[in-house]
Amino acid sequence: MFCYQCQETAKNTGCTKVGVCGKCEHLSKELDDLIFECQELAALNHQLRQYQKDDLQASRMITDALFTTITNTNFDKESVVVKIKRLREKKQELKDNAHQNNIPIHNLKLTFLPPLFGQASVLAEKDQDLRSLKQLIIYGLKGVAAYTKHAQRLGYEDHTIYTILEDALSQTRKHQITKEELLNWIMGVGELGIRAMHLLDKANTITFGHPENTKVETKVGNRPGILITGHDLQDLKELLDQTIDKQIDIYTHGEMLPAHYYPYFKKYPHFKGNYGNAWWQQTKEFEKFNGPILFTSNCIVPPLANSTYKDRIYTTGSAYLKDCKHIPKDHDTNTKNFSCIINHAHQCLPPQPIDNAELQGGFAHNQLTKLKPQIISAIKKGEIKKLVVMAGCDGRMPIREYYTNFAKSLPPDTIILTAGCAKYRYNKLPLAANKEFPRVLDAGQCNDTYSLIVFADELKKELGLKNLNDLPIVYNIAWYEQKAVIVLLAMLSLGIKNIKLGPTLPAFLSPNIIHLLQNEYHLSTITTIEDDMRELAIK
Repeated sequence: MFCYQCQETAKNTGCTKVGVCGKCEHLSKELDDLIFECQELAALNHQLRQYQKDDLQASRMITDALFTTITNTNFDKESVVVKIKRLREKKQELKDNAHQNNIPIHNLKLTFLPPLFGQASVLAEKDQDLRSLKQLIIYGLKGVAAYTKHAQRLGYEDHTIYTILEDALSQTRKHQITKEELLNWIMGVGELGIRAMHLLDKANTITFGHPENTKVETKVGNRPGILITGHDLQDLKELLDQTIDKQIDIYTHGEMLPAHYYPYFKKYPHFKGNYGNAWWQQTKEFEKFNGPILFTSNCIVPPLANSTYKDRIYTTGSAYLKDCKHIPKDHDTNTKNFSCIINHAHQCLPPQPIDNAELQGGFAHNQLTKLKPQIISAIKKGEIKKLVVMAGCDGRMPIREYYTNFAKSLPPDTIILTAGCAKYRYNKLPLAANKEFPRVLDAGQCNDTYSLIVFADELKKELGLKNLNDLPIVYNIAWYEQKAVIVLLAMLSLGIKNIKLGPTLPAFLSPNIIHLLQNEYHLSTITTIEDDMRELAIK
């Protein structure tokens, strides 16, 4: 195997025997094959689109398959094999339909690189710089697919996203493509990321209302509970509906914390609070929860061999874990039946307490717009000198303690803007108070970085500035997986410069591509807190 798509890849070069995430070489190969089938089906569907014969089901299958390959999403080889089989069947169906309608189809085997058996397909491109750019496109598209899939669950689709995604994905298999062409596609993928995040924001806010300033408790109750983690808010809604009056409490974990900010979910009296911290601590925290855990998307850490909670894990959507029960969607009703996990919960003890904190969030773009007059006034008075964007992912590497210490070191005239699970590094810290604002303004999940982009644009216009780089906003972003990649590409496509990215730069970026990004966008990695604050002009 060879995989280097996440920040924790071995030695920051690549996992070659077993993934740091926990996937084995056999699963890794199937995931590589799944990507190849996505590329071929995308190329075929894109060809058919010019004859208005493209297939919507194929587009949905591609987004689902790409989401499946995101780090920490699928740990069940057999489910991946099934998806490969279905993609191949769909590909043959499209070819047969094209033949019946006398539509010429280019010979994909002549146009695209062949699949390589016995070695990871990521290495099919021998040119290091071209490989770097192609993988950057693929990883960005995985993030687009994840956000698109979540919007699909809520009944929202944008067919332009499918068109651009499939065109971009098909480029990554081409023999004859230049570095300049790929660089253009990377910026296009960044713009596509903004479009996908906008779609998901629209789906979430129309369905559940605009997030609002909310305080969330972390203490536990005395009833059995179900812990829901991941990103899919529709799964949470259906679970809450099915547990009304069942004497069960529902707790959020990880990236599901921001569900508490939406007005819609506040009507459920059994929606208890948040339990635990970022995804990587689950092997300790899930032992203490006592009840069943529902994974709705990525962020799975395979349980340790001596764990006591594996039989309490349930997966749904694109998430799979070998030997754990998967809850499918009923294609007739478009809903899921959570009775098995509810029945399981009734047999369990209440959760053990981990902490008793109060978390504050809900500062997505609508809430930030309401605060805009006070923020602008504070900026003009010098009460806010910097808005520090510390969005992104958390992870288990000890070097990530940097982000906790960085937050502690920020003076009171700075405000942290955050989204994603990076917040767990500092959202419980007793930071020095600001005169008017919470020190940490949490917009929500990783896709809610879109809210920070929207607010920055509003602030630029209100202050009469020419571009986003003129704002008193600085960026110190932590990344882990591919949804963070699309957020980065989205920011670069807007021309945002001087981003600090850490705790390490991606292993899939070649030295020449890193040099290019440094020269063009002044992208850099973290160093020491003192030096980084000096570079970001934080005093």
